[in-house]
Amino acid sequence: MKIALVQVNPIIGDFRYNCEKITRFAQKAVTAGCDLAVFPELAVSGYPPLDLLERRSFIDDHEAAVKKLIEELPPIPVMFGCFERCEEPAGKPLYNSVFVARGGTIVHKTRKQLLPEYDVFDENRYFEPGSPSDLFSCGGLNIGVTVCEDIWHYAVDEYHSRPVADLHAQALKKGRSLDLLINVSASPYHRGKTQVRQSIFSTLTAQYGIPFFYVNQVGGQDSLLFDGVSLALDGSGKTIARAAHFEEDMVVVDTEQWSGELRSNGETEEVELVHDALVMGIHDYVTKSGFSQAVLGLSGGIDSALTAALAVRALGAENVLGIALPSPYSSKESLEDAEALARGCGCRFEIVPIADLFEGYRKSLGQLFAGREEDVTEQNIQARIRGNLLMALSNKFNHLLLTTGNKSEMAVGYCTLYGDMSGGLAVISDVPKQLVYDLARFINRSGDVIPSTILEKPPSAELKPDQRDEDDLPPYELLDQILELYLEEGCGKAEIVRRGFDPVVVDDIVRRIRINEYKRKQAPMGLKVTSKAFGFGRRLPNVQNYRG
Repeated sequence: MKIALVQVNPIIGDFRYNCEKITRFAQKAVTAGCDLAVFPELAVSGYPPLDLLERRSFIDDHEAAVKKLIEELPPIPVMFGCFERCEEPAGKPLYNSVFVARGGTIVHKTRKQLLPEYDVFDENRYFEPGSPSDLFSCGGLNIGVTVCEDIWHYAVDEYHSRPVADLHAQALKKGRSLDLLINVSASPYHRGKTQVRQSIFSTLTAQYGIPFFYVNQVGGQDSLLFDGVSLALDGSGKTIARAAHFEEDMVVVDTEQWSGELRSNGETEEVELVHDALVMGIHDYVTKSGFSQAVLGLSGGIDSALTAALAVRALGAENVLGIALPSPYSSKESLEDAEALARGCGCRFEIVPIADLFEGYRKSLGQLFAGREEDVTEQNIQARIRGNLLMALSNKFNHLLLTTGNKSEMAVGYCTLYGDMSGGLAVISDVPKQLVYDLARFINRSGDVIPSTILEKPPSAELKPDQRDEDDLPPYELLDQILELYLEEGCGKAEIVRRGFDPVVVDDIVRRIRINEYKRKQAPMGLKVTSKAFGFGRRLPNVQNYRG
Protein backbone atom coordinates (compact mmCIF):
# COMPACT_ATOMS: atom_id res chain seq x y z
CA MET A 1 0.00 0.00 0.00
CA LYS A 2 0.95 3.67 -0.14
CA ILE A 3 1.24 5.74 3.03
CA ALA A 4 1.32 9.54 3.08
CA LEU A 5 3.48 11.16 5.76
CA VAL A 6 2.08 14.66 6.21
CA GLN A 7 3.83 17.37 8.23
CA VAL A 8 1.61 20.39 8.87
CA ASN A 9 2.08 23.78 10.50
CA PRO A 10 -0.89 24.27 12.87
CA ILE A 11 -1.93 27.34 14.82
CA ILE A 12 -2.53 26.52 18.47
CA GLY A 13 -6.22 26.67 19.30
CA ASP A 14 -7.40 27.43 15.76
CA PHE A 15 -9.37 24.21 15.42
CA ARG A 16 -11.13 25.14 12.18
CA TYR A 17 -7.87 26.13 10.46
CA ASN A 18 -6.06 23.01 11.66
CA CYS A 19 -8.88 20.60 10.76
CA GLU A 20 -9.34 22.13 7.32
CA LYS A 21 -5.63 21.62 6.75
CA ILE A 22 -5.81 17.98 7.84
CA THR A 23 -8.82 17.37 5.58
CA ARG A 24 -7.17 19.08 2.61
CA PHE A 25 -3.93 17.10 2.91
CA ALA A 26 -5.87 13.87 3.49
CA GLN A 27 -7.71 14.47 0.24
CA LYS A 28 -4.37 15.14 -1.45
CA ALA A 29 -3.23 11.74 -0.15
CA VAL A 30 -6.31 10.13 -1.72
CA THR A 31 -5.52 11.81 -5.04
CA ALA A 32 -1.96 10.44 -4.81
CA GLY A 33 -3.39 6.93 -4.47
CA CYS A 34 -2.55 6.52 -0.79
CA ASP A 35 -4.23 3.98 1.48
CA LEU A 36 -3.30 5.71 4.77
CA ALA A 37 -2.45 9.31 5.72
CA VAL A 38 -0.49 10.09 8.89
CA PHE A 39 -0.40 13.48 10.65
CA PRO A 40 1.63 14.77 13.65
CA GLU A 41 1.01 14.73 17.40
CA LEU A 42 -1.81 17.02 18.63
CA ALA A 43 -2.43 18.10 15.04
CA VAL A 44 -5.97 19.30 15.87
CA SER A 45 -4.97 21.65 18.69
CA GLY A 46 -1.38 22.40 17.73
CA TYR A 47 1.53 21.62 20.04
CA PRO A 48 2.07 22.63 22.80
CA PRO A 49 -1.28 24.07 23.96
CA LEU A 50 0.00 24.43 27.55
CA ASP A 51 -2.54 25.79 30.07
CA LEU A 52 -5.24 26.10 27.43
CA LEU A 53 -5.71 22.45 28.38
CA GLU A 54 -7.00 23.64 31.74
CA ARG A 55 -9.91 25.54 30.14
CA ARG A 56 -13.14 23.54 29.92
CA SER A 57 -14.24 25.56 26.88
CA PHE A 58 -11.01 24.67 25.06
CA ILE A 59 -11.54 20.97 25.74
CA ASP A 60 -15.20 21.14 24.67
CA ASP A 61 -14.41 23.00 21.44
CA HIS A 62 -11.58 20.60 20.64
CA GLU A 63 -13.88 17.63 21.18
CA ALA A 64 -16.44 19.14 18.80
CA ALA A 65 -13.71 19.85 16.23
CA VAL A 66 -12.46 16.25 16.35
CA LYS A 67 -15.98 14.92 15.90
CA LYS A 68 -16.59 17.17 12.88
CA LEU A 69 -13.18 16.31 11.42
CA ILE A 70 -13.88 12.58 11.59
CA GLU A 71 -17.16 13.10 9.73
CA GLU A 72 -15.50 15.15 6.95
CA LEU A 73 -12.36 13.10 6.30
CA PRO A 74 -12.03 11.20 3.00
CA PRO A 75 -12.71 7.43 3.04
CA ILE A 76 -9.12 6.22 3.61
CA PRO A 77 -7.82 5.69 7.18
CA VAL A 78 -6.39 8.93 8.56
CA MET A 79 -4.09 8.91 11.62
CA PHE A 80 -3.82 12.16 13.57
CA GLY A 81 -2.85 13.41 17.01
CA CYS A 82 -5.40 14.91 19.40
CA PHE A 83 -6.20 14.85 23.10
CA GLU A 84 -9.15 13.10 24.71
CA ARG A 85 -10.81 13.03 28.09
CA CYS A 86 -9.70 10.52 30.69
CA GLU A 87 -12.76 9.05 32.33
CA GLU A 88 -10.86 7.36 35.16
CA PRO A 89 -11.75 8.67 38.64
CA ALA A 90 -8.08 9.29 39.51
CA GLY A 91 -5.21 10.85 37.59
CA LYS A 92 -5.00 13.71 35.10
CA PRO A 93 -8.10 14.62 33.09
CA LEU A 94 -6.69 14.10 29.58
CA TYR A 95 -4.76 11.68 27.36
CA ASN A 96 -2.40 12.72 24.61
CA SER A 97 -3.70 10.40 21.92
CA VAL A 98 -3.56 9.33 18.29
CA PHE A 99 -6.80 8.44 16.53
CA VAL A 100 -7.22 6.55 13.28
CA ALA A 101 -10.51 7.50 11.63
CA ARG A 102 -12.16 5.84 8.64
CA GLY A 103 -15.68 6.12 7.29
CA GLY A 104 -16.77 8.56 9.96
CA THR A 105 -15.69 6.39 12.91
CA ILE A 106 -12.62 5.91 15.07
CA VAL A 107 -11.09 2.52 14.24
CA HIS A 108 -7.97 2.72 16.42
CA LYS A 109 -6.62 4.66 19.41
CA THR A 110 -3.14 4.94 20.88
CA ARG A 111 -2.38 6.94 24.03
CA LYS A 112 1.02 8.43 24.79
CA GLN A 113 2.79 6.56 27.57
CA LEU A 114 5.98 8.55 28.20
CA LEU A 115 5.19 12.14 29.16
CA PRO A 116 8.32 14.35 29.12
CA GLU A 117 8.89 16.86 31.89
CA TYR A 118 12.35 18.24 31.12
CA ASP A 119 13.56 21.40 29.37
CA VAL A 120 10.57 22.88 27.46
CA PHE A 121 8.27 19.92 28.14
CA ASP A 122 5.74 19.67 30.98
CA GLU A 123 3.25 17.06 29.82
CA ASN A 124 2.74 15.45 33.23
CA ARG A 125 1.04 18.71 34.19
CA TYR A 126 -1.86 17.93 31.84
CA PHE A 127 -1.89 14.31 30.68
CA GLU A 128 -2.36 10.87 32.17
CA PRO A 129 0.02 8.22 30.79
CA GLY A 130 -1.71 5.76 28.51
CA SER A 131 -1.56 1.97 28.63
CA PRO A 132 0.01 -0.12 25.85
CA SER A 133 -2.31 -0.22 22.84
CA ASP A 134 -3.08 -3.01 20.41
CA LEU A 135 -1.62 -3.16 16.92
CA PHE A 136 -3.43 -1.40 14.09
CA SER A 137 -3.99 -3.50 10.98
CA CYS A 138 -4.08 -1.80 7.59
CA GLY A 139 -3.26 -2.99 4.08
CA GLY A 140 -2.12 -6.36 5.34
CA LEU A 141 0.38 -4.82 7.79
CA ASN A 142 0.31 -4.99 11.57
CA ILE A 143 1.31 -1.47 12.62
CA GLY A 144 2.54 -0.37 16.02
CA VAL A 145 1.73 3.26 16.78
CA THR A 146 3.74 5.37 19.23
CA VAL A 147 3.52 9.04 20.18
CA CYS A 148 6.72 11.14 20.09
CA GLU A 149 8.45 10.54 23.46
CA ASP A 150 7.43 6.86 23.45
CA ILE A 151 10.61 6.08 21.49
CA TRP A 152 12.88 8.51 23.38
CA HIS A 153 13.73 6.03 26.11
CA TYR A 154 16.67 5.24 23.81
CA ALA A 155 18.06 8.72 24.64
CA VAL A 156 16.58 9.57 28.08
CA ASP A 157 17.98 7.27 30.77
CA GLU A 158 15.29 8.05 33.37
CA TYR A 159 12.59 6.09 31.55
CA HIS A 160 11.89 2.56 32.72
CA SER A 161 8.93 1.90 30.41
CA ARG A 162 9.69 0.62 26.89
CA PRO A 163 6.60 1.15 24.70
CA VAL A 164 8.17 -0.33 21.55
CA ALA A 165 9.30 -3.42 23.42
CA ASP A 166 5.77 -3.78 24.81
CA LEU A 167 4.29 -3.60 21.29
CA HIS A 168 6.73 -6.22 20.06
CA ALA A 169 6.08 -8.54 23.01
CA GLN A 170 2.34 -8.13 22.60
CA ALA A 171 2.55 -9.09 18.93
CA LEU A 172 4.57 -12.21 19.72
CA LYS A 173 2.16 -13.19 22.49
CA LYS A 174 -0.77 -13.00 20.06
CA GLY A 175 1.09 -14.81 17.30
CA ARG A 176 1.20 -11.73 15.09
CA SER A 177 4.10 -9.99 13.41
CA LEU A 178 4.99 -6.37 14.04
CA ASP A 179 5.44 -5.21 10.45
CA LEU A 180 5.79 -1.45 10.79
CA LEU A 181 6.29 1.09 13.54
CA ILE A 182 4.86 4.62 13.18
CA ASN A 183 5.81 7.48 15.49
CA VAL A 184 3.53 10.53 15.49
CA SER A 185 5.54 13.49 16.83
CA ALA A 186 5.83 17.15 17.71
CA SER A 187 9.58 17.26 18.22
CA PRO A 188 11.17 20.74 18.28
CA TYR A 189 14.48 21.49 16.63
CA HIS A 190 17.74 22.56 18.20
CA ARG A 191 21.35 22.30 17.11
CA GLY A 192 22.39 18.65 17.08
CA LYS A 193 18.82 17.31 17.30
CA THR A 194 19.03 15.68 13.85
CA GLN A 195 21.91 13.48 14.99
CA VAL A 196 20.15 12.55 18.24
CA ARG A 197 17.01 11.50 16.37
CA GLN A 198 18.96 9.55 13.77
CA SER A 199 20.74 7.63 16.52
CA ILE A 200 17.38 6.71 18.09
CA PHE A 201 15.86 5.68 14.78
CA SER A 202 18.90 3.60 13.78
CA THR A 203 19.02 1.85 17.15
CA LEU A 204 15.32 1.05 16.95
CA THR A 205 15.42 -0.43 13.43
CA ALA A 206 18.60 -2.38 14.23
CA GLN A 207 17.01 -3.88 17.35
CA TYR A 208 13.76 -5.00 15.73
CA GLY A 209 14.57 -5.16 12.02
CA ILE A 210 11.27 -3.54 11.04
CA PRO A 211 10.51 -0.42 9.00
CA PHE A 212 9.99 2.79 10.94
CA PHE A 213 7.98 5.90 9.91
CA TYR A 214 8.27 9.23 11.72
CA VAL A 215 5.84 12.14 11.17
CA ASN A 216 6.74 15.45 12.79
CA GLN A 217 5.03 18.81 13.20
CA VAL A 218 6.56 21.78 11.38
CA GLY A 219 6.42 25.51 12.07
CA GLY A 220 7.13 28.07 14.77
CA GLN A 221 5.08 27.98 17.98
CA ASP A 222 6.22 30.79 20.29
CA SER A 223 9.90 30.05 21.01
CA LEU A 224 9.79 26.47 19.69
CA LEU A 225 10.80 25.73 16.11
CA PHE A 226 9.56 22.45 14.62
CA ASP A 227 11.63 21.30 11.67
CA GLY A 228 9.39 18.60 10.17
CA VAL A 229 11.79 16.29 8.31
CA SER A 230 9.30 13.43 8.54
CA LEU A 231 10.93 10.28 7.26
CA ALA A 232 10.71 6.55 6.60
CA LEU A 233 13.36 3.90 7.21
CA ASP A 234 13.21 0.38 5.86
CA GLY A 235 13.92 -2.66 8.01
CA SER A 236 17.68 -2.30 7.51
CA GLY A 237 17.66 1.29 8.75
CA LYS A 238 18.10 2.87 5.33
CA THR A 239 16.25 6.15 4.82
CA ILE A 240 13.80 5.65 1.96
CA ALA A 241 11.75 8.84 2.29
CA ARG A 242 12.35 12.23 3.84
CA ALA A 243 10.17 15.36 3.85
CA ALA A 244 11.40 18.95 3.63
CA HIS A 245 13.01 20.95 6.42
CA PHE A 246 10.97 23.77 7.99
CA GLU A 247 8.00 23.73 5.60
CA GLU A 248 4.75 21.85 5.19
CA ASP A 249 5.16 18.76 3.05
CA MET A 250 3.73 15.36 2.17
CA VAL A 251 5.83 12.39 1.13
CA VAL A 252 4.47 9.08 -0.08
CA VAL A 253 5.97 5.72 0.85
CA ASP A 254 5.24 2.50 -1.08
CA THR A 255 5.29 -0.46 1.33
CA GLU A 256 5.37 -2.99 -1.52
CA GLN A 257 8.78 -1.74 -2.68
CA TRP A 258 9.70 0.04 0.57
CA SER A 259 10.56 3.12 -1.44
CA GLY A 260 9.61 6.80 -1.34
CA GLU A 261 10.62 10.38 -1.99
CA LEU A 262 13.72 12.13 -0.63
CA ARG A 263 12.64 15.78 -0.47
CA SER A 264 15.51 17.06 1.70
CA ASN A 265 19.18 16.36 2.31
CA GLY A 266 20.09 14.33 5.36
CA GLU A 267 23.57 15.91 5.37
CA THR A 268 22.50 19.58 5.52
CA GLU A 269 25.02 21.74 7.39
CA GLU A 270 23.95 22.79 10.87
CA VAL A 271 24.44 26.48 10.10
CA GLU A 272 21.94 26.19 7.23
CA LEU A 273 19.45 24.44 9.50
CA VAL A 274 19.78 27.19 12.13
CA HIS A 275 19.32 29.81 9.40
CA ASP A 276 16.18 28.14 8.06
CA ALA A 277 14.83 27.63 11.59
CA LEU A 278 15.20 31.32 12.42
CA VAL A 279 13.65 32.46 9.14
CA MET A 280 10.66 30.19 9.73
CA GLY A 281 10.45 31.27 13.37
CA ILE A 282 10.35 34.96 12.53
CA HIS A 283 7.71 34.45 9.84
CA ASP A 284 5.45 32.32 11.99
CA TYR A 285 5.77 34.39 15.16
CA VAL A 286 5.09 37.65 13.32
CA THR A 287 2.20 36.39 11.21
CA LYS A 288 0.57 34.15 13.82
CA SER A 289 0.63 37.15 16.19
CA GLY A 290 -1.38 39.14 13.66
CA PHE A 291 1.43 41.31 12.28
CA SER A 292 2.76 41.49 8.73
CA GLN A 293 5.69 43.90 9.15
CA ALA A 294 8.63 44.38 11.49
CA VAL A 295 10.90 47.22 12.63
CA LEU A 296 14.37 47.02 14.19
CA GLY A 297 17.28 49.25 15.08
CA LEU A 298 20.31 49.10 12.77
CA SER A 299 23.51 50.04 14.60
CA GLY A 300 25.95 49.07 11.88
CA GLY A 301 26.96 46.05 13.99
CA ILE A 302 26.88 42.35 13.20
CA ASP A 303 23.90 41.43 15.43
CA SER A 304 21.43 43.91 13.96
CA ALA A 305 22.76 43.15 10.47
CA LEU A 306 22.07 39.43 10.88
CA THR A 307 18.63 40.08 12.40
CA ALA A 308 17.68 42.36 9.52
CA ALA A 309 18.86 39.89 6.88
CA LEU A 310 16.87 37.07 8.51
CA ALA A 311 13.76 39.26 8.84
CA VAL A 312 13.90 40.22 5.16
CA ARG A 313 14.10 36.54 4.19
CA ALA A 314 11.19 35.74 6.49
CA LEU A 315 8.84 38.65 5.70
CA GLY A 316 10.02 40.23 2.45
CA ALA A 317 12.17 43.36 2.14
CA GLU A 318 9.16 45.63 1.76
CA ASN A 319 7.89 44.51 5.18
CA VAL A 320 11.05 45.33 7.17
CA LEU A 321 11.93 48.82 8.41
CA GLY A 322 15.47 49.48 9.67
CA ILE A 323 16.13 52.52 11.84
CA ALA A 324 19.56 53.96 12.58
CA LEU A 325 19.60 55.95 15.83
CA PRO A 326 23.04 57.55 16.02
CA SER A 327 24.23 59.05 19.32
CA PRO A 328 27.21 61.38 19.89
CA TYR A 329 29.41 58.27 20.15
CA SER A 330 28.22 56.56 16.96
CA SER A 331 30.94 56.53 14.34
CA LYS A 332 30.41 57.81 10.82
CA GLU A 333 31.49 54.37 9.59
CA SER A 334 28.77 52.60 11.60
CA LEU A 335 26.06 54.79 10.11
CA GLU A 336 27.45 54.09 6.64
CA ASP A 337 27.50 50.36 7.41
CA ALA A 338 23.87 50.45 8.57
CA GLU A 339 22.84 52.19 5.35
CA ALA A 340 24.86 49.74 3.23
CA LEU A 341 23.25 46.82 5.09
CA ALA A 342 19.77 48.18 4.34
CA ARG A 343 20.71 48.52 0.66
CA GLY A 344 22.07 44.97 0.61
CA CYS A 345 18.90 43.62 2.20
CA GLY A 346 16.62 45.87 0.16
CA CYS A 347 14.66 46.93 3.25
CA ARG A 348 13.36 50.39 4.11
CA PHE A 349 15.80 52.59 6.04
CA GLU A 350 15.47 55.75 8.11
CA ILE A 351 17.78 57.77 10.37
CA VAL A 352 16.55 59.17 13.71
CA PRO A 353 19.40 60.92 15.60
CA ILE A 354 19.24 60.81 19.41
CA ALA A 355 21.94 63.36 20.33
CA ASP A 356 19.46 66.11 21.27
CA LEU A 357 17.33 63.74 23.32
CA PHE A 358 20.41 62.45 25.12
CA GLU A 359 21.50 66.00 25.92
CA GLY A 360 18.01 66.68 27.27
CA TYR A 361 18.37 63.76 29.69
CA ARG A 362 21.76 65.05 30.79
CA LYS A 363 20.33 68.48 31.52
CA SER A 364 17.33 67.07 33.38
CA LEU A 365 19.56 64.90 35.56
CA GLY A 366 22.51 67.30 35.73
CA GLN A 367 21.77 68.70 39.18
CA LEU A 368 21.22 65.27 40.71
CA PHE A 369 24.30 63.78 38.97
CA ALA A 370 26.59 66.74 39.81
CA GLY A 371 30.06 65.69 40.92
CA ARG A 372 29.72 62.15 39.60
CA GLU A 373 31.66 60.74 36.67
CA GLU A 374 29.81 59.42 33.63
CA ASP A 375 29.47 55.64 33.77
CA VAL A 376 27.14 52.88 32.59
CA THR A 377 24.18 55.08 33.56
CA GLU A 378 24.72 57.39 30.60
CA GLN A 379 25.28 54.38 28.33
CA ASN A 380 21.97 52.88 29.41
CA ILE A 381 20.15 56.18 28.87
CA GLN A 382 21.16 56.08 25.20
CA ALA A 383 19.92 52.49 24.87
CA ARG A 384 16.63 53.40 26.55
CA ILE A 385 16.09 56.41 24.32
CA ARG A 386 16.49 54.09 21.34
CA GLY A 387 14.13 51.54 22.86
CA ASN A 388 11.46 54.23 23.42
CA LEU A 389 11.74 55.53 19.86
CA LEU A 390 11.60 52.07 18.33
CA MET A 391 8.57 51.15 20.44
CA ALA A 392 6.88 54.38 19.31
CA LEU A 393 7.45 53.41 15.67
CA SER A 394 6.19 49.90 16.43
CA ASN A 395 2.99 51.31 17.95
CA LYS A 396 2.37 53.95 15.30
CA PHE A 397 2.89 51.72 12.25
CA ASN A 398 1.79 48.37 13.76
CA HIS A 399 5.21 46.80 13.13
CA LEU A 400 6.50 44.12 15.49
CA LEU A 401 9.75 45.32 17.07
CA LEU A 402 12.58 42.79 16.73
CA THR A 403 15.39 42.92 19.27
CA THR A 404 18.90 42.12 18.14
CA GLY A 405 20.87 40.89 21.18
CA ASN A 406 22.68 37.52 20.92
CA LYS A 407 22.92 34.71 23.47
CA SER A 408 26.45 35.56 24.59
CA GLU A 409 25.37 39.08 25.57
CA MET A 410 22.13 37.90 27.16
CA ALA A 411 24.05 35.36 29.24
CA VAL A 412 26.35 37.89 30.89
CA GLY A 413 23.89 40.79 31.02
CA TYR A 414 25.64 42.86 28.34
CA CYS A 415 22.29 44.40 27.40
CA THR A 416 20.03 47.14 28.72
CA LEU A 417 16.69 46.44 30.32
CA TYR A 418 14.01 48.67 28.72
CA GLY A 419 16.60 49.67 26.12
CA ASP A 420 17.98 47.33 23.49
CA MET A 421 15.93 44.57 25.17
CA SER A 422 12.65 46.34 24.31
CA GLY A 423 10.59 44.58 21.68
CA GLY A 424 8.24 41.79 20.75
CA LEU A 425 10.60 39.04 19.57
CA ALA A 426 14.25 38.42 20.44
CA VAL A 427 15.30 36.82 17.17
CA ILE A 428 18.89 35.77 17.95
CA SER A 429 18.78 35.62 21.75
CA ASP A 430 19.65 31.91 21.57
CA VAL A 431 22.43 32.38 18.99
CA PRO A 432 25.96 32.57 20.48
CA LYS A 433 28.21 35.30 19.06
CA GLN A 434 30.43 32.95 17.06
CA LEU A 435 27.34 31.42 15.44
CA VAL A 436 26.17 34.96 14.60
CA TYR A 437 29.27 35.34 12.42
CA ASP A 438 28.80 31.87 10.90
CA LEU A 439 25.21 32.73 9.96
CA ALA A 440 26.27 36.06 8.47
CA ARG A 441 28.87 34.33 6.31
CA PHE A 442 26.27 31.75 5.27
CA ILE A 443 23.91 34.52 4.16
CA ASN A 444 26.74 36.12 2.19
CA ARG A 445 27.28 32.92 0.19
CA SER A 446 24.73 34.22 -2.28
CA GLY A 447 26.17 37.75 -2.44
CA ASP A 448 27.36 40.55 -0.18
CA VAL A 449 24.11 41.10 1.73
CA ILE A 450 25.97 41.96 4.94
CA PRO A 451 28.83 44.38 4.19
CA SER A 452 32.31 42.95 4.79
CA THR A 453 33.14 45.99 6.93
CA ILE A 454 30.52 44.83 9.46
CA LEU A 455 32.00 41.33 9.57
CA GLU A 456 35.55 42.59 10.00
CA LYS A 457 35.29 45.35 12.61
CA PRO A 458 35.60 44.67 16.37
CA PRO A 459 32.20 44.47 18.11
CA SER A 460 31.24 47.63 19.99
CA ALA A 461 28.12 49.05 21.61
CA GLU A 462 29.40 52.58 20.81
CA LEU A 463 27.94 54.07 23.95
CA LYS A 464 31.15 55.84 25.01
CA PRO A 465 34.30 56.97 23.17
CA ASP A 466 36.42 54.19 21.59
CA GLN A 467 34.37 51.45 23.26
CA ARG A 468 34.97 47.78 22.41
CA ASP A 469 33.09 44.74 23.76
CA GLU A 470 36.41 43.14 24.76
CA ASP A 471 37.09 46.06 27.12
CA ASP A 472 34.54 44.47 29.43
CA LEU A 473 34.23 40.87 28.22
CA PRO A 474 36.60 38.03 27.34
CA PRO A 475 37.06 37.40 23.60
CA TYR A 476 33.83 35.90 22.26
CA GLU A 477 35.65 32.76 21.10
CA LEU A 478 36.54 32.07 24.74
CA LEU A 479 33.27 33.33 26.20
CA ASP A 480 31.15 31.10 23.95
CA GLN A 481 33.12 27.98 24.89
CA ILE A 482 32.59 28.62 28.60
CA LEU A 483 28.92 29.47 28.12
CA GLU A 484 28.29 26.25 26.20
CA LEU A 485 29.92 24.16 28.92
CA TYR A 486 28.03 25.92 31.70
CA LEU A 487 24.62 26.45 30.11
CA GLU A 488 24.18 23.55 27.69
CA GLU A 489 26.38 20.80 29.10
CA GLY A 490 25.65 21.64 32.75
CA CYS A 491 29.30 21.77 33.85
CA GLY A 492 30.13 23.48 37.13
CA LYS A 493 32.94 25.99 37.58
CA ALA A 494 35.44 23.44 38.87
CA GLU A 495 34.91 21.14 35.89
CA ILE A 496 35.26 24.03 33.42
CA VAL A 497 38.52 25.07 35.07
CA ARG A 498 39.79 21.47 34.84
CA ARG A 499 39.27 21.73 31.09
CA GLY A 500 41.92 24.43 30.94
CA PHE A 501 40.05 27.71 31.42
CA ASP A 502 41.30 30.54 33.65
CA PRO A 503 39.51 30.25 37.03
CA VAL A 504 39.24 34.04 37.39
CA VAL A 505 37.56 34.33 33.98
CA VAL A 506 35.24 31.38 34.69
CA ASP A 507 34.25 32.79 38.07
CA ASP A 508 33.46 36.19 36.54
CA ILE A 509 31.33 34.72 33.73
CA VAL A 510 29.36 32.46 36.08
CA ARG A 511 28.81 35.43 38.42
CA ARG A 512 27.46 37.51 35.56
CA ILE A 513 25.10 34.73 34.47
CA ARG A 514 23.77 34.40 38.02
CA ILE A 515 23.18 38.08 38.75
CA ASN A 516 21.49 38.81 35.40
CA GLU A 517 18.73 36.21 35.62
CA TYR A 518 16.23 38.99 36.40
CA LYS A 519 17.01 40.71 33.10
CA ARG A 520 16.39 37.61 31.04
CA LYS A 521 13.07 37.00 32.80
CA GLN A 522 11.92 40.38 31.44
CA ALA A 523 13.27 39.91 27.92
CA PRO A 524 11.03 39.32 24.89
CA MET A 525 10.46 35.75 23.83
CA GLY A 526 13.36 34.33 21.81
CA LEU A 527 13.63 31.60 19.17
CA LYS A 528 15.17 28.40 20.53
CA VAL A 529 18.01 26.90 18.46
CA THR A 530 20.31 25.44 21.14
CA SER A 531 19.71 22.56 23.50
CA LYS A 532 19.26 24.92 26.46
CA ALA A 533 17.84 28.35 25.76
CA PHE A 534 16.97 31.17 28.14
CA GLY A 535 13.23 31.41 28.71
CA PHE A 536 10.58 28.70 28.73
CA GLY A 537 12.88 25.72 29.31
CA ARG A 538 15.17 27.37 31.88
CA ARG A 539 13.61 27.66 35.32
CA LEU A 540 15.98 29.27 37.80
CA PRO A 541 15.24 31.64 40.68
CA ASN A 542 16.18 35.29 40.23
CA VAL A 543 17.40 35.49 43.81
CA GLN A 544 19.83 32.71 44.71
CA ASN A 545 23.40 32.46 45.90
CA TYR A 546 24.72 29.19 44.51
CA ARG A 547 28.12 29.99 43.00
CA GLY A 548 29.27 26.61 41.66
